[in-house]
Amino acid sequence: KQWYQRRVAITAGGTGFLARKAKKAESDKTDQLDYEKKLRSKDSVSVEDILKLTRITEDYLCPIQANVYKIDFTKFKIRDMESGGVLFEIAKPEGASDVSLSRDPNAGRYVRYEFPPEFLKLRQIGATVEFTIGEKPVNSFRMIERHYYKDQVIKSFDFDFGFCIPSSVNTCEHIYDLPALSQDIMREMVQNPFQTKSDSFYFVDGKLIMHNKADYAYNAGM
Repeated sequence: KQWYQRRVAITAGGTGFLARKAKKAESDKTDQLDYEKKLRSKDSVSVEDILKLTRITEDYLCPIQANVYKIDFTKFKIRDMESGGVLFEIAKPEGASDVSLSRDPNAGRYVRYEFPPEFLKLRQIGATVEFTIGEKPVNSFRMIERHYYKDQVIKSFDFDFGFCIPSSVNTCEHIYDLPALSQDIMREMVQNPFQTKSDSFYFVDGKLIMHNKADYAYNAGM
């Protein structure tokens, strides 16, 4: 069993939502839809392809079957680094079988999170993930994740897991220094649950093998 800990710097994005930009935003959306269609038609999607995206994706950019390494995320925990308190924790039940792909072709690729408003004021969190590897060795396992509020990037990060040995169980904690958000943006994010969304892209040897999505509400307990 392997243990990793990495520190990740997250960058804050633009926070302008002026009406005069609406027309350009619609044009940008159309351009990205065309670009996504092009990516889905490719034999493989590269890191460089993903870095050109400018907004949340409308659909998944690779099929579940692209995960030929049988990487499976089994546990996930978020904690406040200042207090040590656990903010969120989930684990896949032992012996649980995957949902039939014939019933749900995107089973396990989407997560919905609900946090209290205070979460947006945290300055540093730790996210611990446990994952298993199939029978193939995994070289250069990398994750790129971007968070958006109404299609504006609010934070992004890039993490390299490195090499993972076959048939292994791996535990990794990412330590995130969160960007400061303005009071106006935090208020909007609280008032508009699930308008904050993220794309998580996973690569092996520079080739996209997994794409997960999530959305977020920050009004829990209100």
